[in-house]
Amino acid sequence: MNPVWWRDACQALDTAAMDQARARQQQLTKPAGSLGQLEGLAVRLAGLQGCERPTLDQVAISIFAGDHGVVEEGISAYPQAVTGQMLRNFVAGGAAISVLARQLQASLEVVDLGTIDLSLALPGVRHLRLGAGTANFAQQPAMTEDQLLAALQAGRDSALRAAEQGAQLFIGGEMGIGNTTAAAAVASTLLAWPARELSGPGTGLDDAGVRHKAQLIERALSMYGLRPDDPLRALACVGGFEIAALAGAYLACAQQGLAVLVDGFICSVAALVAVRLNPQCRAWLLFAHQGAEPGHKALLEALQADPLLALGLRLGEGSGAALAVPLLRLACALHGQMATFAEAAVADRPA
Repeated sequence: MNPVWWRDACQALDTAAMDQARARQQQLTKPAGSLGQLEGLAVRLAGLQGCERPTLDQVAISIFAGDHGVVEEGISAYPQAVTGQMLRNFVAGGAAISVLARQLQASLEVVDLGTIDLSLALPGVRHLRLGAGTANFAQQPAMTEDQLLAALQAGRDSALRAAEQGAQLFIGGEMGIGNTTAAAAVASTLLAWPARELSGPGTGLDDAGVRHKAQLIERALSMYGLRPDDPLRALACVGGFEIAALAGAYLACAQQGLAVLVDGFICSVAALVAVRLNPQCRAWLLFAHQGAEPGHKALLEALQADPLLALGLRLGEGSGAALAVPLLRLACALHGQMATFAEAAVADRPA
């Protein structure tokens, strides 16, 4: 196996299918362009799936969880025990993403990369135990090289499972108390932006808490001397297991030819890491929404992403992406099931 597998070539979009889909859009019983972004989505999905009339019946959702040592620095409104408790909630069906997965009839996989309780053994959860959470990056690098590579591989493995099961769309979600701090630190590095402009309340910090978070990130970044052109070192020094796994999943999806719907702030940080590691993967990434975290807009702009929704979401778990799936499905249904002018015997506009 290639030790730097993330550099392998990504699949190319099917331009012939996209051309056929564009031609079909011009024949449907509507003024050209009247369905706005939905038309472009259908054409894009045609290229991603390699067929003129794409569908999204099979959706795979993988939730990656991990704890963060930097929580010791008082950067979260919730205790670390919540990460493990939410794993139980995911598989019991009580979490938001669990409800959404049921409604969408999507598969839901839960991967525990490393919570503080390494003895946790929940039926229905893949416990990988890369460590009892990451180390406190305010004092030492968050991950060892082996842990980083294992987290990237864990994401890749999830993407490969989804592809083997016939998924047409992959959604990655995350859970980990403290992970907005890790994500902001990685984003600050890769975007070369001040942490104070990218740090937000996460699960509910007040203004003083957000300032403390940003100052802590700035100190850590100064300590490690991180550079925008070294995303792997940024992940290792200030990232999280789940952020690395998401990046690995996105890269593997692009290599397998599986479309990705990216969730919120933390998932967008992982997407930026993936694109910096292999720019070809960008073509396979769709972006679900612009969330409430202040740094999300900057990330979307850096990724040249046009999100589908803006609902003020900041839950994570892949929930925003799941909420956007019906919109994608309706775009496919309109594209595939509307009659053409000829089929409906409706007069077309003059040539």
